[in-house]
Amino acid sequence: MKREIGLYVHIPFCIRKCAYCDFTSYPDRAKDMPAYVERVIREAEERAVPDARIATLYIGGGTPSLLSPKLMDRLLRALRERFSFSPEAECTCECNPGTVTAEFLNALRMNGVNRLSFGAQAGQERLLSLLGRIHTWRQVEESVSLARQAGFHNLNLDLMLGLPTQTLQDVRETLAAALALAPTHLSCYGLILEEGTRMKRQVDAGVWALPNEDTERDMYELCRETLAGNGFFQYEISNFARAGYACRHNMDCWKRKEYLGLGCAACGFLNGIRYQNPPDLAAYLQGRAAEETKISPEEARFESVMLGLRMTEGVSEKNFLLMHGVTLREAFGEKLIKPLSQGLLTWDGGFLRLTRRGMDVQNRVLVELL
Repeated sequence: MKREIGLYVHIPFCIRKCAYCDFTSYPDRAKDMPAYVERVIREAEERAVPDARIATLYIGGGTPSLLSPKLMDRLLRALRERFSFSPEAECTCECNPGTVTAEFLNALRMNGVNRLSFGAQAGQERLLSLLGRIHTWRQVEESVSLARQAGFHNLNLDLMLGLPTQTLQDVRETLAAALALAPTHLSCYGLILEEGTRMKRQVDAGVWALPNEDTERDMYELCRETLAGNGFFQYEISNFARAGYACRHNMDCWKRKEYLGLGCAACGFLNGIRYQNPPDLAAYLQGRAAEETKISPEEARFESVMLGLRMTEGVSEKNFLLMHGVTLREAFGEKLIKPLSQGLLTWDGGFLRLTRRGMDVQNRVLVELL
């Protein structure tokens, strides 16, 4: 029986760089798209795993929906020719509101994509402008409508919290607008200021001020309470889904399952080796080799906890033992005592998980375990 792995494909093209973005993306490079797709297809041939089949596919970016329908069709057909896909594979494509067309969505549907993720971010035009987004909320609504017409029913919306000038009322209004579109999944991320981004420079210069810690925590609690009251369950720190619609690709990554990464800057994890393709577009197109890192047993155990604690269910004692040959208590011993005694971690039905308070200070817990 073939083992099941994930597949991530990075599309690094965008119309313009958002103010907060530190992902590998290249504005105004449409001329490179055909060559890029062909290079990804060649990489797929190089990385084929005969004894595996694809359980999940995730196409991220950048803005994958900038590819023409013809190029996306070419890419998806080639992937299915080079990999064996599970009949039940979850296949996701990120899309930017305002860039999707009926033709593009039909190309996705014809090639087995069954889940879409829209970068909606905020319901207020002033916040979208501040973020440097290229769309309006009206375009979010139009894109979701197009997706429904194309036959998609599994839809995620990304929303952001802790933005400059954002208020609790803004978050309340954004949640209401998002829920009105009947998504099956919502991701509610707190803004992280990354070095080298325009927003980091603006905040450092005093152009913008971030909400204080208490306000940001109130925004997060508002999301948790509102979504719980509307039939969503929280399965990860930032992710909420209706029953049966948790993102399987991300869940497998947090459970440290194997996956291939294709494309500029893409990462993969296979046979105990983590690799990353060159983030420079020219270097990737020229075929420069990925950087590989052998994961030590100690690093692997810490990764299992670091990733697993993101999930509300926590880290399975049984699965940890099967994966690493030692128990959680044997691996971390006395390091567990302090966060457990402080009410940040708890044992619950064979799982080690963060408490609600522990989720607010996850990094502190990880430092204790490291």
